[in-house]
Amino acid sequence: MNIKQNLINIKSTLPDYITLVAVSKTKPLSEIMEAYNAGQRVFGENKIQEMTDKYEQLPKDIQWHMIGHVQRNKVKFMASFVSLIHGVDSFKLLSEINKQAQKHNRIINCLLQIKIASEDSKFGLTGNEASSILQSEEFSELKHIKVIGLMGMASFTDNKNQIEQEFKCLKSTFNELKNLETLNFKPETLSMGMSDDYLLAIDCGSTMIRVGSSIFGARNYS
Repeated sequence: MNIKQNLINIKSTLPDYITLVAVSKTKPLSEIMEAYNAGQRVFGENKIQEMTDKYEQLPKDIQWHMIGHVQRNKVKFMASFVSLIHGVDSFKLLSEINKQAQKHNRIINCLLQIKIASEDSKFGLTGNEASSILQSEEFSELKHIKVIGLMGMASFTDNKNQIEQEFKCLKSTFNELKNLETLNFKPETLSMGMSDDYLLAIDCGSTMIRVGSSIFGARNYS
C-alpha cells in the first residue's frame, strides 16, 4: 500500500482549483504522517473525538476538516482548531458553532449540507431551507462563523446517471444561493465527490473532494 504513490496518482488527475481532503478516519497516525510527508495537509475526520486526539499528536500545520455528522454538544471539543465543518444541516448547529468559536475568538468556516441523495439515512437541508437560513436576521447576527459553500453526498448506488443528476442538482442549488452573498456567506466551495465518483463530481462543478480508500486503502472497521 503506497500512500505517497496513491496521492501522486490522484493529484495528477485533478485540476489546480480542486482541494483534496484526505479522509483519514480510522487510520493510524503513521499512515497520516506518510500522506503528510508526501505533501498532503488537508485531512478529514468523521468523529470529533478521534479528530481531536489526532490534532494533539500531529503537526500543527494540518488543516482538519470535520466531514461527519456533528452533534451540537461536541462542537466545543474542536472549536479551537477545526479548519472547516462540512456537514452543517441546521440553524441550531450554526448557532452552537458560532457560540464556541466566539470563546476562542475565531471565525469557523462551515459548509451547509444539502440533501441530494434518495436514501433517508443521509442528512441535509433542502435548497429552500438553506435559502431561508441564509436570508434570516438570526444568521446575519452570527459573527463567528462563515458559510463558505455547500456540501452534499450522492446516493450509494452504482447508477452513474443518478449520481450525476444528484451532483448537478447540488451545483444548481449552489448557483441559486450564490446570489445571497452576505458578510458571513461567501460561497466559493462546493464539496462533493468521493473515491468512486470524484471525477464525475469535478465534471459537475465540485471544487473540493473527499477521498479516503483511494489514498489509504480499504477501511478496517473491526
